[in-house]
Order: sequence, then structure tokens, then C-alpha cells
Amino acid sequence: MNNMNDSFWLVKTADKKANVKGAAYLDMVLCNQKGEINGKLWDYSELAHGTYQAGDLVKVRGSITQFNGNDQLRIDKIRLVNESDGVNVADFVPTAEYSGEMMYGQIMNIIAGVKDEELRQLTYALVKDNEASLLFWPAAFKLHHAIRGGLLYHTLSIIKLAQSICAIYPAVDKDLLMCGIIVHDLCKIDEFDISPAGLAAGYSVKGELIGHLVMGAMKIENKAKELGINPEKAMLLEHMVISHHGEPDFGAAVRPMFLEAEILSQLDKLDATIYEITSAVSEVKTGEFTGRQWALDNRKLYNHGRKEVEVKANLD
Repeated sequence: MNNMNDSFWLVKTADKKANVKGAAYLDMVLCNQKGEINGKLWDYSELAHGTYQAGDLVKVRGSITQFNGNDQLRIDKIRLVNESDGVNVADFVPTAEYSGEMMYGQIMNIIAGVKDEELRQLTYALVKDNEASLLFWPAAFKLHHAIRGGLLYHTLSIIKLAQSICAIYPAVDKDLLMCGIIVHDLCKIDEFDISPAGLAAGYSVKGELIGHLVMGAMKIENKAKELGINPEKAMLLEHMVISHHGEPDFGAAVRPMFLEAEILSQLDKLDATIYEITSAVSEVKTGEFTGRQWALDNRKLYNHGRKEVEVKANLD
């Protein structure tokens, strides 16, 4: 048995159980920067020890034991983290490499550069209304960018890709493309229920019944009416939102029907695919294959080792 000083953990699961004698214990899965561990609090009393749920940050005193060849944390004391502990939840969950404030600032700078006054006004209002949530919201429940801050990270990555396309192809309406990118996933804020740690815990009722594409179009239409924006300009953004999944089989209400909508759809898929491949390959050694990735046509992926695998986009 190894002694352990006080340590901080994020609760992934916490279940009250009973042993063969009927005595209550708390069975937990805890995680930190180094990984996960099973934790046991024997002779558990809600009154004495408190109650815990997924997403809680806790301070634990205990010791490491071995059970069936695996480490197990025997918990002696536990409590919720408080402000005086100075603990940052971002240190315990997968988090974008850039701060929400930095990414939000870059996106607001892009909006400020939009020449079309009505598109600029509409996009600014939609983003500003959701500022507090955007600073940490994930982009997915399980797949690409399902990390704290992932929504802005994904959005800004697509913007960077689109800026290069606009520099090459003069036929692209840059104002329309940038505004469409910025609002395309905005209603993921309404689609997910979020844990205290800032990760998607599941889908909201609206997320299940309506989805972020349709909710996004609805939000654009309502905000445009509120601001007196030209309905046709709003309609173009609405189309980009409801078509950006490309195909009805993947959730699109319609297929993209103009150039900027097609570019958004292609770049959205490209950024998601790059993230998923890089994430999967980062888990295996050079010369090895990943397991089959069902989100990528059930392919196995190979780590050729020619570059160090890092799940990070250059957004500076």
C-alpha cells in the first residue's frame, strides 16, 4: 500500500452500493491529468461524507491499493472543491489548447471585418447573445471536438481554412462565408446538456426533437426580424446552417445550393475528419494501427511516425 497525500480529482461516475453484509459504500471512477482510477469509500454515509455526481471536482485523502492487479484508491476523506483550493476544472478534462477568451476575441475580430453591415450586425448579435456559453462549450457529445471549448475551436479552425480559400477563389463571397461559418453550430449550445466540468453530458429535449441545424435557422430568423435585417440575407445564413451536414443521411435538411454553403459543408467535414484521425492516431505508437473507427467508415488508421502526432490546430 502506498500513502497518498491530499489530491484533486474529477468525478466521472459515483454510485452508492452495498457489500455482501449490506453495508453501504461509494464506488467511484475518478480522473485527473494522468488518467483514471477506481475509488472506494467504505462505510459510506451521505450525511457524513456528502453526495457526489459526474462532473464534480473533489478533494480526496486516501491510499493506493491493488485489486485484481489494478490500482484502486481507498478513500478516507472526501469533499467538494471550493474556491480557496484554487483548482481549475480545465486541468481535469480534455480542453482546447487555446482559451475561450482568445478564440472568442479572434472570432469577434472576424465579425468586425465583415463589410456587409446587415450580415455583420446579425452575426454579432447572435454571437454576443451566447458569449458566456461559447467560452467553454464543446462541439460534440462524443465525436470531434467533444472537449471543453471545442465549439469555438472547431469554428475558428474552419475560419482559418476558409480564409485561404477566399484568397484563392475570388468568386467566393467572403462576408457570407465567414458569417455562415460563425453561426453554423451556434445552437449546439441548445442541443446539449452540459456537466459542471464543461463537457456534454447528453442531448437536451430540444436537441433530440429538433437538433442544432433547425434550431440555428430558427434563431437566425427570429434575430433578423428583431433587428430588421433583410429577410433574404437571413435566409442565406439559414440555408447554410440547415445544409452544412451535406446529405440528408447525415442530418442536413437540404443539400447545399450555393457556393458558400458548399464550402462550409466541405470544410466542416474536413476539420472534423482531421481532428478525429489525429486523435485516434495519437493513441497508438509509430508503426501501429488504431482499432476500427466507426465514425470514419470503420477504418483502421496507421501511425506512420513521420511527424509527432499532436491534436492541435494553429489558430494564432
